[in-house]
Amino acid sequence: MVSSQRLYLSQIVTRKSHSLASVLVTKSQESIRNAHQAFDEITNLNVVSGTAVISRFVKQNRHVEAIHAFKRLLHLGIKPNEFTFGTVIGSSTSSRDVKLGKQLHGFALKMGLASNVFVGSAVLNCYVKLSTLMDARRSFDDTRDPNVVSITNLISGYLKKHEFEEALSLFRKMPERSVVTWNAVIGGFSQTGRNEEAVRTFVDMLREGVVMPNESTFPCTITAISNIASHGTGKSIHACAIKFLGQQYNVFVWNSLISFYSKCGNVEDSLLAFNKLHEQERNIVSWNSMIWGYAHNGRGEEAIAMFEKMIKDTNLKPNNVTLLGVLFSCNHTGLIHEGYSYFKKAVNDYDYPNLLQPEHYACMVDMLSRSGHFEEAEELIESLPLDPGIGFWKALLGGCKIHSNKRLAKLAASKILEMEPRDVSSYVMLSNAYSAVEKWQNVSEIRREMKERGLKRISGCSWVEVRGQVCVFVNADKNNKQKDEVYRVLSLITQHLIEDL
Repeated sequence: MVSSQRLYLSQIVTRKSHSLASVLVTKSQESIRNAHQAFDEITNLNVVSGTAVISRFVKQNRHVEAIHAFKRLLHLGIKPNEFTFGTVIGSSTSSRDVKLGKQLHGFALKMGLASNVFVGSAVLNCYVKLSTLMDARRSFDDTRDPNVVSITNLISGYLKKHEFEEALSLFRKMPERSVVTWNAVIGGFSQTGRNEEAVRTFVDMLREGVVMPNESTFPCTITAISNIASHGTGKSIHACAIKFLGQQYNVFVWNSLISFYSKCGNVEDSLLAFNKLHEQERNIVSWNSMIWGYAHNGRGEEAIAMFEKMIKDTNLKPNNVTLLGVLFSCNHTGLIHEGYSYFKKAVNDYDYPNLLQPEHYACMVDMLSRSGHFEEAEELIESLPLDPGIGFWKALLGGCKIHSNKRLAKLAASKILEMEPRDVSSYVMLSNAYSAVEKWQNVSEIRREMKERGLKRISGCSWVEVRGQVCVFVNADKNNKQKDEVYRVLSLITQHLIEDL
């Protein structure tokens, strides 16, 4: 019986494989016919008209036809020029075929066209996106008189790979910088967590005064200042946006402002920015920014109201960021029943693929374990349809620490250390969980294991903005210039607390 079932399944798989192969062959043959037909319709075919055909295919995202058209051009004995190579290499980049890109680069080298700036820029872009920076740099160095586009592409590549010194070296040596280059550097710093450098670069751009910021500059800069949560500096950048753009921002600028004000705790101004954005212009990011703004500021009921308003008044569908914002707001404001209800609805009702991600399950187990609902948390663990990731088990461990649930804490800790044996925070959380129930021997064993593995706890830090200046404080900091004043104030606060008791 079992063998007959296996044979049946094997036949199904074979039939499906043959069917798929047939479809792929048919599509390939159709692409070749389209490419040939495009050339057959041209009476006096030459390199210019042939390149125009290839370019048309590329613009229509018909990259297979573009490649076949290029091959047809060669078959007809027509030599490609620099524009042909630039176009077809761009097609290989869009179709993410680095092998083809390298072959075309080699062909251009053979024909002596690789040093042309149009070809070099296309090759550089291909290598930055699909290959190594070493290949990209070699192509850049081989290009004769590289233009702003080439340099900007390479700078972006360096920033994405966190090679900041190389990126800045290129940037400083540029004879002229376009607004696109400035935006690439600001955005590159912002996206890699170097928010202070992003803001500093924006200020340098204004001081230089040669190039003015545009609508693409401000979202990157405002996002960077949001991550620092520097309210005063952010308001100055908002004023700059008004100066350079007027009040007619695009949706990206408005979305970044919504997020900025809420991250600084100013939900009223965040809502004001949201309301200034025309209803028809609001996208899912606008609504998500508002929902998360309420969630981060402990205003769970308003976050839920905003979510319900979006469902009722628009045709927008909630995505995984929307749902996570709703669950997060319920978690951090004690709305356990509402959070559990939304999660169940997402599991059963929303007909959207990939709506629930590991972070949603982590948020749910955090909500349930923090509130002491360990029975429901265990049910969630048993019904997991996917690998929940390390965040899930860390959330469970955090809840176990609050309520001294040793059994689940041990399970969570074993899962965490199995997945990431060198994760310092997991050891610290487990040690704290054992400390809460006075299991000092277990605490001692964990600390000894950390020492043997050479793991050190990273000090936490906080910051506050005073008169436009951001002051950073590290846990147990002895090097801060104002440490004497800080500890003196801390001592006074402690004394007042003791007296109140």
